[in-house]
Amino acid sequence: MTDKSERSGTLRRGWTTGACATAACHAACLGLVAGRIPTHVRITLPRGEQPEFAIVDSDLETHSATATVEKDAGDDPDVTHGALISATLERNSLNRVRFFAGSGVGTVTLPGLPIGVGEPAINPVPRDMMTSTVQGIAAEHGDVPGWDITVSVRDGERIARDTWNGRLGIVGGLSILGTTGIVRPYSCAAWIHSIHRGVDVARARGRQHVAGCTGATSEGLVRAHYGLDETDMLDMGDFVGPLLKYLRQHPVSRLTLGGGFGKFCKLAQGHTDLHSKRSQVDFSWLAEQVASVGGGDALQAAVRAANTALDVLEQCRNEQIPIAEHVATLARQQAQALTDPATSVDVVISARDGALLAVATP
Repeated sequence: MTDKSERSGTLRRGWTTGACATAACHAACLGLVAGRIPTHVRITLPRGEQPEFAIVDSDLETHSATATVEKDAGDDPDVTHGALISATLERNSLNRVRFFAGSGVGTVTLPGLPIGVGEPAINPVPRDMMTSTVQGIAAEHGDVPGWDITVSVRDGERIARDTWNGRLGIVGGLSILGTTGIVRPYSCAAWIHSIHRGVDVARARGRQHVAGCTGATSEGLVRAHYGLDETDMLDMGDFVGPLLKYLRQHPVSRLTLGGGFGKFCKLAQGHTDLHSKRSQVDFSWLAEQVASVGGGDALQAAVRAANTALDVLEQCRNEQIPIAEHVATLARQQAQALTDPATSVDVVISARDGALLAVATP
């Protein structure tokens, strides 16, 4: 696969599973209608880009053709980078395109996703891309408009264990995703997509209390503290902003945010991306907060000189200064202001060992 448009940047973009499946479809369809599966194909993405993909494996038989593309996620930290995505095509007499889940592609089992229950987990835009591709090629060659497309991902069921598909009710493998066909470096678009779909599934099931947590430790604490079901838990990670923004358009009655002290210091400061590369704890600000809850001059100076938020927390706890409770309250206020007023937000701060440090409620 080539990407000449990104050569001048420091980070290289990649291609979604949907784009790769479309390229594989393109090659397999050419095999059936033209008698030969090419070694490279060029497809048109929804916004007009025309990347080229290498076909790494293929098989052409009398009534079916299979082509395989290796996914290149560019410089994005994507668990599907390097996955082998295949499309197998057969003609049908129905004058329409049908989709099937092959090995390593999941099936939808819960409502709330853009694809219905029982359907292969192939999202609408990739379906549209593949449909347009095969029908366009068929029309050019005077072939039939009806096709059965089976998408497979080698080792997809294993790879899916490192995604949130199970929590979204997608079983048996990966989803075929993408709205633009492009993976932007470090956009973590797939992660944010999963957050959105988690909200959709919860709403479709009538669940009105959901929780977004920064990691497994805080998730375990929040789930136990409130008695929440696994499907009520949203894998927020560092993306509190996209979660709050999505809930502004798709509200629920109650949202709990869970995470560690350092992460929520950043939220309390007003940051909505909590990743260490994109936001930092401001220790001067934190010293001011310590002063506001009774910390003396010496403690304030120590906070300004601190290297980590954990160090600040320990010093404050030694002097019985309720900084965790204060930060939780400030973080809750920031979050509440960023989402729908109908969604009641509370914040839970967890210790590294999973103990409860602070809770802030309306």
